[in-house]
Amino acid sequence: MTRTVAWTRLAADLRVAAGRRPLRTAGTACVVVAAADLAVWVLTGGGYFWPAWTMLGLALLFGAVAWVHRREAALAGRVSALTRSRRGAVDRQAAELKRVERDLHDGAQARLVSLSLTLGLAGSLVRLDPDGAAKLMEEARTTAVAALDDLRAVMHSIHPAVLADRGLRDATRALALNLAVPVTVTGDAPGELSAAAETAAYFAVSECLANVVKHSDATAATVTFAATPAALRITVEDDGRGGADLAAGTGLRGIADRLDAVDGTLRLHSPPGGPTTATITVPLDR
Repeated sequence: MTRTVAWTRLAADLRVAAGRRPLRTAGTACVVVAAADLAVWVLTGGGYFWPAWTMLGLALLFGAVAWVHRREAALAGRVSALTRSRRGAVDRQAAELKRVERDLHDGAQARLVSLSLTLGLAGSLVRLDPDGAAKLMEEARTTAVAALDDLRAVMHSIHPAVLADRGLRDATRALALNLAVPVTVTGDAPGELSAAAETAAYFAVSECLANVVKHSDATAATVTFAATPAALRITVEDDGRGGADLAAGTGLRGIADRLDAVDGTLRLHSPPGGPTTATITVPLDR
């Protein structure tokens, strides 16, 4: 009965030690108990080496405590990462809403106000000056077309229509056609991507290719899609001068934060002299 109580107290102490102190404290407790049993065995004249069972039990107990400790540390790290991701997602959403509001206010809204004033003037001149009214109507038509272009640009920045219509791979190919650097797109994107992950991957590839054009002095680039059982891996590589740094600019840092919100990652390898390889990983919705 006494030994059972001792084992129970030891297990409780080990759990406390694992939660509040480094694991070596728990290991020290196990060593002390094992040494005490060994001393008792020696002082009682030896014989059958019963402390072996104590040592085996302590080893198993320490292993279980170590596993729990590592599991708790992993969960704590995951909670911390999710907290940072949620905070970043909220901040990005607020910044995105401000950007959309600014784009609408400075672009489409201003053009629509101008359109309304132009149509009002044209209406007042229809009978008095038909030619002047016709000119104003033509001006109003031009303003309406420009307002539609502004609205399309805003919508494209939120969720590109080509991405919704043709999927990630074809949207990437369409994106590559408009770049000054030749881009080869290979592989295929599986259909198990969530909408959020697909959008995040698209904008990540878009930002990587934009950096290739603006900063790398590259003559060619490749985008490779490769699916694993749990994730989609997209590799963007160029033959430029290298030296890209994930922490140096806001563009790639923002993309990394966007991917983090969908449990994705961005890895950058860019030694001086090149080549630069950006690896984007997003989970599949399975």
